[in-house]
Amino acid sequence: MERLETFDNKYPNRDYTVTIVNDEYTSVCPMTGLPDFGTITINYVPDKKCLELKALKYYFMEYRNEGIFYEAVINKILDDLVEVCDPKSMEVIGEFTVRGGLRSVVKASHKKDTK
Repeated sequence: MERLETFDNKYPNRDYTVTIVNDEYTSVCPMTGLPDFGTITINYVPDKKCLELKALKYYFMEYRNEGIFYEAVINKILDDLVEVCDPKSMEVIGEFTVRGGLRSVVKASHKKDTK
């Protein structure tokens, strides 16, 4: 996968939410080999690092030819993003287009342990 990048958060002592929406997500169904389309939304409260958008765009493009289930991709995206920017909290939502009359929405979330 493409290398994700971050930059320093200039306001780490303030909680604020960043929302990033990718309306052009594509991957491949591992069962049928047909393309999957969807919208990926990331909501996160940064800590010391913020996600850099150009690198994130290229990261998403790496999924274009990958055979992966919806549930797996949303959890993998969350794991990858949490690893690189260590946010206070993060939610990744995948809203996938209708296939066979069924529409799927998958959500995964992370909250930093503050103990």
